[in-house]
Amino acid sequence: MTADSADRRSGPLAGLTVLEVGGIGPMPLAGMILSDLGARVVRVDRPGGGTAPPTPDHWAFRGHESVVIDLGQRSGVDLLLRLVEHVDVLLEGYRPGVAERLGFGPEMCLAHNPKLVYGRITGWGQTGPLASAAGHDINYIALTGALFGIGPAGAPPAIPLNLIGDYGGGALFLLTGILAARLEVLRSGRGQVVDAAMVDGVAALMAYWYAELALGRWDDAGRGTNSLDGGAPFYNCYETADGGYVAVGAFEGQFYGNLLAKLGIDDESVATQMDRARWPELRRRFESIFATRTRDDWVEHFADVDACVTPVLPMSEAPLHPHNVARAAFVEEGGVTQPAPAPRFSRTPAAIACPPPAVGQHTDLVLSDFGVPEAEVEALRRAGVVGP
Repeated sequence: MTADSADRRSGPLAGLTVLEVGGIGPMPLAGMILSDLGARVVRVDRPGGGTAPPTPDHWAFRGHESVVIDLGQRSGVDLLLRLVEHVDVLLEGYRPGVAERLGFGPEMCLAHNPKLVYGRITGWGQTGPLASAAGHDINYIALTGALFGIGPAGAPPAIPLNLIGDYGGGALFLLTGILAARLEVLRSGRGQVVDAAMVDGVAALMAYWYAELALGRWDDAGRGTNSLDGGAPFYNCYETADGGYVAVGAFEGQFYGNLLAKLGIDDESVATQMDRARWPELRRRFESIFATRTRDDWVEHFADVDACVTPVLPMSEAPLHPHNVARAAFVEEGGVTQPAPAPRFSRTPAAIACPPPAVGQHTDLVLSDFGVPEAEVEALRRAGVVGP
């Protein structure tokens, strides 16, 4: 890939250049999405790869270019600051104060590029008593009230992969902040810092449930007792005769009525749907009925009516579902089945720009594109500042 080929990308962010300083968790996903949407994303990796480096078979790093720069050396930091002069966005995911100590914190980077959007992603944020503490997705969602409400009654909270903290509250809020700040740069001509903390993002995702709590419609004493946390029989998952599961989301009255009819339950009324006292017994009846047929039998049984009943598919099956096939929701690249770029655009379609890189694969190319002379690159390589 060259700068010219990057400029010919069709996505809505074509022409945007992003420098991603290493990072795990939400950072590679943010870079992948920016690349899918047309941006050129250059990832700065440590010599030797560091933690969770990109590899050519790890498609979570698709769309990235990789350069190796030793930021532990002053000349490596100086080289990074020269690259900063050529980019629109910098992504950085160190603990608070680390980038400043290394010499490329926001103040220094903005001095080199006043229009830069400096995006920082951390778990706890840049300030607060936990700012420098270690943590992972499970810790961030625990502190916001999100984890407490997930899982069955009488059991520990269920862990929802790392979708909520790392990716929902982290990567997607980082992207929102970056794009908003970039729009503001186009008006003001001045860059700024985006402080994206996963704990903040998850708290924002919880806005609906905090409103329900304030209105007295959410029982905060436990889990598995409310309408959307598995307490309601009409919003739950049920095991089938073959050990599979179906997901039932018949929340609205008309869908609930269809559900009762298709299950052959004629002694229940839609009018009593929200009577929580009836939920435990009705859930047991649903469990007993759904256990009489296989997952796919139930899917076929509900195919002719809107009752919000779908199969619970493992990842090996999801790409094969007819709806996902029709939508081309998954694609095969490099022999690997993976999610297609999203969302979709009518005029500037998103696309996978390139395979995931090996560490340092694009060092010479990127440095050349950014104006570093070949002789200087060789000198930096002999000094161990840049990698192969």
